[in-house]
Amino acid sequence: MDRIKIVGGERLNGSIPISGAKNAALPLMIASLLTEDRLTLKNVPNLADVNLLARILRNHGVDLAVDGKRSGGTPHLGETFHLTARDISDTTAPYELVSRMRASFWVLGPLLARMGQAKVSLPGGCAIGTRPVDLHLAALRDLGAEIEIDGGYVIARAPKGLSGGHIVFPKVSVGATHNALLAAALAKGETLIENAAREPEVGDVASCLVKMGAEIEGIGTSTLRIQGRSQLEGAVHTVLPDRIETGTFAFAVAATGGDVVLEGTRRDLLKTAFETLAQTGASITDTANGVRITRNGNGLEPVDVETQPFPGFPTDLQAQLMALMTRAHGTSVIRETIFENRFMHVQELARLGADIKLHGDTATIRGVKSLTGAPVMATDLRASVSLVIAGLMAEGETMINRVYHLDRGFERLEEKLSRCGARIERLTAG
Repeated sequence: MDRIKIVGGERLNGSIPISGAKNAALPLMIASLLTEDRLTLKNVPNLADVNLLARILRNHGVDLAVDGKRSGGTPHLGETFHLTARDISDTTAPYELVSRMRASFWVLGPLLARMGQAKVSLPGGCAIGTRPVDLHLAALRDLGAEIEIDGGYVIARAPKGLSGGHIVFPKVSVGATHNALLAAALAKGETLIENAAREPEVGDVASCLVKMGAEIEGIGTSTLRIQGRSQLEGAVHTVLPDRIETGTFAFAVAATGGDVVLEGTRRDLLKTAFETLAQTGASITDTANGVRITRNGNGLEPVDVETQPFPGFPTDLQAQLMALMTRAHGTSVIRETIFENRFMHVQELARLGADIKLHGDTATIRGVKSLTGAPVMATDLRASVSLVIAGLMAEGETMINRVYHLDRGFERLEEKLSRCGARIERLTAG
């Protein structure tokens, strides 16, 4: 199993290309199930989760061809996927695949909408909480689906197709919004989705569906109105920049000091997170090709944050902010409102010398003068990258184990950091 070794204390200077958003690429790939025509997606990141979903879609009969990056091309633009689901050969998504990545459960809506039936494994729990799928199932029932659960599988039927309906989510759910939006695109009549997730990735998927022939009003708001179509067409769509990768590298620059341009990304994707980062003492400015992050000499100021659905502070940046605040001049408070078990990085940060106290859903971080390198273990995707940020700040050597979590969501992480001066390398097992 690979490990990452970091020798801390180096400032970051230079530029980092930001990849396409994983959290948009996955549902966009799943959207290929809605049409017999080719869907071409540009700027797809090369990640373990993307590769696993490609395998799952091939299992359903999707033909996938991949164009690599061209030499001399734009560095932040990823691969190009050509997906064609002319014939759906299998409407079952088995446990051994769905259990490895929760987002694969989102095939349920498109398979049901197009084929009138689907059998998809329940994803089960995960490292950061139970994350039940009841909102997904309720939304599909609102569109006329007959759903039962048998042997750990969701068995959904709509023999005469789905019909438009009125979906009101009792709480914001990105995954359930994706599933409902994808299914509604092929439902007969109009669907109204209220309290929909407003994350930019949801808007990106909706924009792609419009290119495929869907009629969607309210993109970017909490109310979506979809006029269903009997069939959708092929399209060409470019995946938007990854705002979580953007924020992660921005926090890394603030943690170490330095001056880095994050290429190919946009400030509007992370307005609240950038406002929080500015409060810590970092400077954020727009450039012709991205966003520039600087912190030269001044110390880090403490901040208080509560995670919220977009446009609030993202739960996917909570661990990274916590790592940054371990060196702030004072006490910070972070309240996690989205997932009930997303503080597993705390005990690993403590191994580096962080002073963090937990009380229910709230972490109190008292800044320390220095962190010291130590062996640590990644527990989930975002927690693992918080250890990278802490390792970059720490004195001496930090060894991060179980880095396969990183490969799920960060493309060429160590390469991007090392080109800006970080002393970081991957140690391959064997």
